[in-house]
Amino acid sequence: MARRRLSERQRARIQRIQERRRSKLEARAELARAELEDDRPRRGLVVVRHGANLVVEDDTGHAYHCVSRQHIGEPVCGDLVIWQPSGPSTGVVTAIEARQNLLSRPVADGRDKPLAANLDLIAVVIAPQPPPTGFLTDQYLVAAERIGVSALILCTKMDLFREQEWAVFLTGLAHYRDIGYPILPLSLEQPASLKPLRQHLTQRTAILVGQSGVGKSSLIQALLPNRPIQVGALSSATGLGRHTTSAATSYRLDAGGRLIDSPGVRSFRLGRIDRFELEQGFPEFHPYLGRCRFSNCRHLEEPECAIQAAHKQGRIAPARLSAFHHLAKTVVGD
Repeated sequence: MARRRLSERQRARIQRIQERRRSKLEARAELARAELEDDRPRRGLVVVRHGANLVVEDDTGHAYHCVSRQHIGEPVCGDLVIWQPSGPSTGVVTAIEARQNLLSRPVADGRDKPLAANLDLIAVVIAPQPPPTGFLTDQYLVAAERIGVSALILCTKMDLFREQEWAVFLTGLAHYRDIGYPILPLSLEQPASLKPLRQHLTQRTAILVGQSGVGKSSLIQALLPNRPIQVGALSSATGLGRHTTSAATSYRLDAGGRLIDSPGVRSFRLGRIDRFELEQGFPEFHPYLGRCRFSNCRHLEEPECAIQAAHKQGRIAPARLSAFHHLAKTVVGD
């Protein structure tokens, strides 16, 4: 049977149909490739933690509302994580990358609750009002030494003092400067006083700690004039709404670096540690450790105690030795 001849119009019509089919097939293949690409595991930074809700930023700064898989640990602000998209702006955190360090505090059941990870700096905030409480500053500094993080001391509200009174206040902190902790006096009434602090924060991840009422919130607002904009962007991107303002959050600093504001540090305290860890938390002790007559020396009245000898020679400040003994009773249980 002779094959039917097609007209030019028919051949053109068939050609168009075939082209449409090829285009649809290519489009479906491209969509499938894109979906596979979108589903690939990615790396990201945890910038908000509110209960089980996380906000993870990708390399481009885009924010995703995520939850984490069970049994991977407890992600916190500052964590680098592996996550996988589950929708246009949602995802699932599947792993926590190895941490450089982790700041935590004990909770009622005895567990250590993680607060922030991968820190470069802990800034201890104190003020003339309310005056520094007991050995709290020393406790924060021991925590920084334990996790291998730099620390400094911020003295806020310096406008409350006359110049002579302020000099006396700073003299009382001189032993901290002598062992290497920078002391930065500042006042929100004098914006120029914030410049040294901004230099310390540049290209670093920092967290502010300190007792209630010393001005941490006001200081964060001064350091982050665009904080409402950042909060709004995170809230809009993730749907966390008002919870974003009360969550642990890692904010971008204008000059580079990040500042973590965590509600957990408002009630921070040092967890139970052993004597060796406590000794390591006092850097001025380091040259004399292991030189006492007794290996289990408590550095009280034992004979030939190297720490006591250094104290008598003026190499260890009385306030610091007193802080050590206080913490030995409260967190070591001696």
